Amino acid sequence: METARLEHRDVDFSILMATDSYKVTHYKQYPPHTSKVYSYFECRENWTDPAKNKKVKYDESVFYGLQYILHKYLKGKVVTPEKIQEAKEVYREHFQDDIFNEKGWNYILEKHNGHLPIEIKAVPEGSVIPRGNVLFTVENTDPECYWLTNWVETILVQIWYPITVATNSREQKKILAKYLLETSGNMEGLEHKLHDFGYRGVSSQETAGIGASAHLVNFKGTDTIAAISIIKKYYGTKDPMPGFSVPAAEHSTITAWGKDHEKDAYEHIIKQFPNIPVSIVSDSYDIYNACEKIWGEELRSLIESRGADAPLVIRPDSGNPLDTVLKVLEILGKKFHPTENSKGYKVLPPYIRVIQGDGIDINTLQEIVEGMKEHGWSIENVAFGSGGALLQKLSRDLLSCAYKTSYVVTNGLGANVFKDPVAQPNKRSKKGRLSLHRMQSGEFVTLEKGNRDLGEYGADLLQTVFQNGKIMRTCTFDDVRDNAKLTDRDIGLPGGTAESVLTPTVGDLCRCTGDTYGLVRAPVQQGEELSRLV
Repeated sequence: METARLEHRDVDFSILMATDSYKVTHYKQYPPHTSKVYSYFECRENWTDPAKNKKVKYDESVFYGLQYILHKYLKGKVVTPEKIQEAKEVYREHFQDDIFNEKGWNYILEKHNGHLPIEIKAVPEGSVIPRGNVLFTVENTDPECYWLTNWVETILVQIWYPITVATNSREQKKILAKYLLETSGNMEGLEHKLHDFGYRGVSSQETAGIGASAHLVNFKGTDTIAAISIIKKYYGTKDPMPGFSVPAAEHSTITAWGKDHEKDAYEHIIKQFPNIPVSIVSDSYDIYNACEKIWGEELRSLIESRGADAPLVIRPDSGNPLDTVLKVLEILGKKFHPTENSKGYKVLPPYIRVIQGDGIDINTLQEIVEGMKEHGWSIENVAFGSGGALLQKLSRDLLSCAYKTSYVVTNGLGANVFKDPVAQPNKRSKKGRLSLHRMQSGEFVTLEKGNRDLGEYGADLLQTVFQNGKIMRTCTFDDVRDNAKLTDRDIGLPGGTAESVLTPTVGDLCRCTGDTYGLVRAPVQQGEELSRLV
């Protein structure tokens, strides 16, 4: 259902100009009398080059961001006479020829009032789907507009970015959950363990909003405020605020006092925020001296007077991340005597914590929590901040995101089509009309060719979200978060047990506003032609 909050649009945007140049020529290249082009999007099955040693496999992806693209760029009347004329002039100069499909776009303007005659089916946002499965499909609904299906590929495939951020963020959540459980016995504070520091490190304001919102699918800590408006405008939440932060110092607010007044800077800042957590970067000069002498001696009583709900959070910001965290904990452990929790790991008093925000990516995160565990420290003591590695140091290749045509109709006859590069078997694409199903075991399966009795597999998880310019189904951000929750299996526990620490999602229904999706009740039969990943 469309609401007023979803009406935001960039008036300068033109779908006629938002495609790769070569696509402008493709309407002339399909077989004569083509009337249907059907394409799909997937994160290709994980294929590792033996020459590359990847520490993280990313065997599944978190589907997120399509709703944003549909609402901002594709819904409603997107074709106008002015946009057609603009595109005509630009492409004439660009190609040095009158190659633009002016007739086709005028047809959309006149026949469909400028609305795009396509249908998009997709899995619910937030769904965690093993790679190699279909995530959404696109097809034209008017036979005259067969060329439109792949025209919109360019903008739709930009969903690779929020999918990749959300997936990478969730993989880090798995690591944190596993080690937090092992070293504390519970999951308290997990949603605030990885904070987004990436605003200044991304390529644009839009990138900041999209990427930071994708991180908030899994966590609730961010300093990238651009995410808030994206979530509110295009998804909505039950609670008014989907992401949180705390007062924090930067180097300028410390060094402005001068090196001889480092202690005065810390004391002043911590007194400004007596009743809420405050993070203070403490490595402007000597992080170890700051922890031992200033925090551990000169300002110790001031810190000890703070409550558990208003801890001082010390932030190192230089050096080898693992070595720095361990040494800071060691120094603080001598000054602020830790206790031993039920798992036998050391925990600092609740009024003091550490956040490591320098050099954090999924690999250094793993190294730090493993090192902390080996040295007897609970993950309760620390949080992490990540910037460029969280929002910027990513590419479409990380999850092998691809959009391929699998079915066409020419001269009234349907044909299943595919690519099958001899030099790279993992790039073999799927055939025919596709459907996605979930077995009772929790396993996902993509059925190809579209010619099977779907009854034995249960409902198709691909549901129409966009049709002829209209949004047909929306998810709230709460739905997205629910769909992306960790399961017991994600952290190596037997799922679905009565003693389950996390709510298992195997067997749950995917959520999307007003709809539920049934589960498959029969196993896949031997010999069926399908794509399956567990």
